[in-house]
Amino acid sequence: MKSCLKPLAALALALTLSACGPAVDVGGLARALAGSPAATPTAPAAAAEQDAVKQVIESANQAQARAFNSGDPAAMKANATDSFYTQLLQTNRELAGSGVTRIELVSTDFQNVSVNSTTATATTLETWRSTYTDGSTDEQSARNDYTLVRQGGAWKIQTDDQPAAAAQPAPTTRTDTGVPAAAATSSSTSSNWSGYSATGGKYTSVTGTWTVPTVTAAIPGADATWVGIGGIDASDLIQAGTQATVSGGEVAYEAWIEMLPASSRPVSLSVSAGDSVTVTITQKAAVDWTIQMRNNTTGQAYNTSVKYTSSSSSAEWVQEAPSAGRGMIPLDDFGTLRFSGASAVRDGQSLALKALNPQAITMINGARQPLAQPSVIGADGSSFSVTRTQAQGTSGGGTGRRRRG
Repeated sequence: MKSCLKPLAALALALTLSACGPAVDVGGLARALAGSPAATPTAPAAAAEQDAVKQVIESANQAQARAFNSGDPAAMKANATDSFYTQLLQTNRELAGSGVTRIELVSTDFQNVSVNSTTATATTLETWRSTYTDGSTDEQSARNDYTLVRQGGAWKIQTDDQPAAAAQPAPTTRTDTGVPAAAATSSSTSSNWSGYSATGGKYTSVTGTWTVPTVTAAIPGADATWVGIGGIDASDLIQAGTQATVSGGEVAYEAWIEMLPASSRPVSLSVSAGDSVTVTITQKAAVDWTIQMRNNTTGQAYNTSVKYTSSSSSAEWVQEAPSAGRGMIPLDDFGTLRFSGASAVRDGQSLALKALNPQAITMINGARQPLAQPSVIGADGSSFSVTRTQAQGTSGGGTGRRRRG
């Protein structure tokens, strides 16, 4: 939030303060400017409330670290609503499943805190350190947007979104001679995306079909397959897809939707390895969208309507190394994933993937070795595959978009 404390006339200053924070006594402020000894009586109370919100967030973060490192989640209950506590449990499970053995809060910088009678918001810049099973560590800094509610006289965290971590920077365009002939000769690279993206024009619909890959259970990690609109030249992104997560020698599959900056959420569509899934996202009006997901193998479907403001600036068909809470999950061994029926509506015209003149994206690790690379587009103009290489993933080093908690 931009600061509202600018040198304005007395009344304008009072109105500005009223809009940006706790209620201001305009008359009292006028008396103070005129030399009256009267002061705004709510300022100390407001400062105390802001300090209380800061303390809750700091305590909650420390509690999450203690809960993860000790294996006892009870400490996280004190400062979280029931729904947020459930998200924290899921985040810690996914971190453990991705090979993280310890998390530490390095620093918290409060950017903004706003409080009213029953709700509060806060923005922080937090740096966390993760330790992995191989002994390696990394540190990541991200913006966190908190919402808190007052329950039983105490502040509780209701949500925590990370828009800075969620925004996927546009991959750097380059000709990569390390990409084998099966992949597009002119490709971009990304720390957590592989597939195709199309830009130029206004995109109002995207669709794609893929077969949920059979993932090797011996290697911890995850992969997410999706189609979406936005996210290349803008920070907005509406997306939907499937995910596999490998933890404890078992593989769990789910379907999900996400509208940045909010975290993803699972939906009531069962998916398994080998299932054919089709996803279509369509803009119906300015902020009205439909998301249609169908398991072609079982015949089950999930359809929903959502409100979302999109730049409509790009369309994507992506295989991703997702993120969970405090960092990116290592990419699992998904073998080869096949997309078909890839198309989008651009500037009112329905076009197959090849006709959109898309850009291929290769996922690379910290050593710039390909982790997952797309093939050239098939003769039908709408199919391609993404293949996992044998290169080792970089632990937690990316700026992943798909996340929980």
